[in-house]
Amino acid sequence: MNRRDAADLAGSVGLGAWVAFGLLGMVVIGGGGAPLFPDHDLLAWCAGHRPAAAVALARGVTATGTGVIPYALVLLAAAVAGRTARQRAVAAALGVGCLAAGQAVRHGVMEFVARPRPPRPEWDAYATGWAFPSGHTTTAALTAGLLVLALRLRAPRGRTPLCLAAGCWGLLVGLTRVYLGVHWFTDVLGGWLFAAGWLGACGGAAARWLPGSLVGDGRESARSAAARDGGGP
Repeated sequence: MNRRDAADLAGSVGLGAWVAFGLLGMVVIGGGGAPLFPDHDLLAWCAGHRPAAAVALARGVTATGTGVIPYALVLLAAAVAGRTARQRAVAAALGVGCLAAGQAVRHGVMEFVARPRPPRPEWDAYATGWAFPSGHTTTAALTAGLLVLALRLRAPRGRTPLCLAAGCWGLLVGLTRVYLGVHWFTDVLGGWLFAAGWLGACGGAAARWLPGSLVGDGRESARSAAARDGGGP
């Protein structure tokens, strides 16, 4: 897939995710932040199925969706994506910028919507702030998306299992927020949609406007230069 097609695909996916996120956000705001149709039932099921071992495991998984770990994984993705020191540095700056900016925008949306969390007696983990969209979910999904992108760009054989592992981790972090009672399911759904929209926007912009020398292995930029000079491939 060439860069123009990649940019178009990323933009389309991002736009679709933003539309879905906007619609969900309007429903949440229109309902005054009250839980939506699936929220009560899923929370009740989770509250009734929390053996100590499962809660400990869920707390461990949920802890990986915030703090230092997502940024460390983004730097790992940058190391995979780049073939030269310059490409790795650019990939690290772009990846960290994408994640940090996405978190900042998500926080602004969360403050605007101001949706309350589930009742405190249902909580089995520490949490602060408003509920929609889920911060752990958004951060983990953004990080997983950047890992998958890096693996698809550069990883050798065996990248499919690694991509699946990254994607499953991103999903599991979000599900643990519901399981531990600190988010409604629609908060988590909102986090996934927000992350998809943000990644689509960032990925489309990078594919469309970054110089080939920063995202390729040098051959693309060499071919472009040759074409401009009237030379052959």
